[in-house]
Amino acid sequence: KKKNKKLFLFDLDGVLVDSKKNMEKSWSMVNKKFKYNKNFKQYFSKIGIPFEKILFKLNIKRDLENAKLLYQKTSIKNEKLIRLYPKVKKILKLLIEDGNKVGIVTSKDKKRSLKIIKKFKLKFSTVQCPEKNIKGKPNKDLIIRALAKTGFKNIDTYYIGDTNIDYITSKRANVNFIFAKYGYGRLKNKPHYSIKKISDLIKLIKSKKFLEESL
Repeated sequence: KKKNKKLFLFDLDGVLVDSKKNMEKSWSMVNKKFKYNKNFKQYFSKIGIPFEKILFKLNIKRDLENAKLLYQKTSIKNEKLIRLYPKVKKILKLLIEDGNKVGIVTSKDKKRSLKIIKKFKLKFSTVQCPEKNIKGKPNKDLIIRALAKTGFKNIDTYYIGDTNIDYITSKRANVNFIFAKYGYGRLKNKPHYSIKKISDLIKLIKSKKFLEESL
């Protein structure tokens, strides 16, 4: 590895893309069809973990597989409601041009994640999503797989997330965490690093504090 090159892993929803309207539409379909009586606010307060885990936390115990399929289908159908945050492409390009690697670690399923990445023509060295035998966040597996895939060490890796789940995941995987304040969640602890918008990332990694700590 070239000296001081970093791996920047991004959560997808709330960090690179704003998909709240898409989620609302998808949840409303599921809620109506299966009569779960859980409003979007209740659903949204649990995001950051895989869909079935959200249902579990909402104490929903029936039609789980069908609900998941309907949610995914509705989400794909209403893909146009997903927006890329401003300057995302530019920031990713700058990070890569600087010799760093970028990747995705998300609770979204692989199919929809890849569709979004393709739609916005983004390029990543690794895309990690929960799969059959791979646990999603807050389990550390996805980040560990991203490290194995890219050959980076924990100490040179930064996970950019917007929820407490992301913070816990990064701690368990023993990587650095950058909190995206503009996203969907709140942190219980004061984050060591935080950004108010994606374009602040370049400013942060060029800051004296960051450079001294990342040597």
